[in-house]
Amino acid sequence: MRIRIPYGHTFIEREVDPARVLIPKTSELKSEKDGKALVKDALENPIDHLAAETELLVAEGFIEPHFFAGFSGGRKSVLPGICARKTVLGNHCGAFIDDPHARTGILDGNPIHIDMDRAAEMAHLAFIINVVIDEEKHTVAAFAGNYRAAHRRGVDFLMQYCGVKAIPGDIVVTSNGGAPLDQNIYQCVKSMTAAEASCRSGGTIITLGECADGIGGDFFYKQLADCETPRQLYDDLTATPMEETEPDQWQSQILARILDHHRVILVTRPELKEIVENMKMTYARSLDEALSIAGSGEITWIPNGVSLVVTE
Repeated sequence: MRIRIPYGHTFIEREVDPARVLIPKTSELKSEKDGKALVKDALENPIDHLAAETELLVAEGFIEPHFFAGFSGGRKSVLPGICARKTVLGNHCGAFIDDPHARTGILDGNPIHIDMDRAAEMAHLAFIINVVIDEEKHTVAAFAGNYRAAHRRGVDFLMQYCGVKAIPGDIVVTSNGGAPLDQNIYQCVKSMTAAEASCRSGGTIITLGECADGIGGDFFYKQLADCETPRQLYDDLTATPMEETEPDQWQSQILARILDHHRVILVTRPELKEIVENMKMTYARSLDEALSIAGSGEITWIPNGVSLVVTE
């Protein structure tokens, strides 16, 4: 089987064992065209005043896998959509990110989702229309009505196509699906979480990302570069009080979690080599070099890590 792994605006092709490839069934999608933080922080203006004062609050959006909220859409139109900065940061706090339910494709028991859901309830979100799109960005299904019921129907529909069972591997190769989703290192963490779900403890994750925009945030970079170990950083961020959550710390915390259990090799542009290594990852110029560094072992291939939900 020959697969194409997106990298920026191009693809890297590889002959692989089809039994070890994880891909969504999105090719089967055809269009007709062919709130704990909200409550606890006692903010004066936790929600945009226009939304708070309206007689009818309606939201639209689309549903796709989300690497710590479970899925986009539905309640996310309120939180983080129209909430105050402090409310959003509280929702993304270290304790919530640390919860094992705060993962791609999980809603039940996910504290981030529960908090968002409570925010939507408090905002009196009355009606939503959410869509599912295919790989060409065409609408293939729409779900409207109560924000909980319609969103859940959309999630159940999407899971038929993006839910895949893990193929445990010693080495897992993935990408963000090319440009613009692999625009920086910050964004590449998202596909790493898909690889994490299929990589054996102590294994190697290889992520391909052009990272045309570089790092994606100085604070994100400094947290990884300045920490003694990923474990120490993860523990520090997990213990950070909700009200002291800093922007982007969740991305640092998730990457630290991955690095604590796996070696991460990032295939990207040569000028980012020092930055990648400072962030406790291994740099590689090409997929071949990355595979050579990773050594022997069973390889699992996830060409587009942001498009699917890897389940046990």
